[in-house]
Amino acid sequence: MSKKELYRPNVAMIIVSNNYPQKKEIFIAQRNDLKDIWQFPQGGIDKGEEVHEALFRELEEEIGTDKAKIIGEYPAWISYDFPEKIAKKMKPYKGQTQRYFLLKLKKNAKINLNTEHPEFDEYKFVSVNEVLGLTAHFKKPVYEKVINYFKNEGLL
Repeated sequence: MSKKELYRPNVAMIIVSNNYPQKKEIFIAQRNDLKDIWQFPQGGIDKGEEVHEALFRELEEEIGTDKAKIIGEYPAWISYDFPEKIAKKMKPYKGQTQRYFLLKLKKNAKINLNTEHPEFDEYKFVSVNEVLGLTAHFKKPVYEKVINYFKNEGLL
């Protein structure tokens, strides 16, 4: 397996409410299998699937709506390694390589975490400064890098 194949291709999204840009509040959800671990929605890209197709499919699968508009995209793939405990469950992958998008929910979007395969049991909108204090330690460097990019672009 090549180094590239060791990382699962994935899409990830930073979602802002439909009050954006007046209010820059970010959607974050608590995993239903880990209490007090919050994250951005994300998911794998299926073989033969385009990145944008995966983005909107995952959005619907994870939060019950695909009613959102892309307002920004991180310009490169960004990777992280799984902690050892998670890596054992995710074999043959040692981590994920992701494309990050900044999305704005449309006015008619209705969030519903009770999807076919629920991953989250709670969600909230928080300020940009609160996000990193709530997320899993192994994702923080990626979250920080992506958030800083969108801040520098004037989007967050």
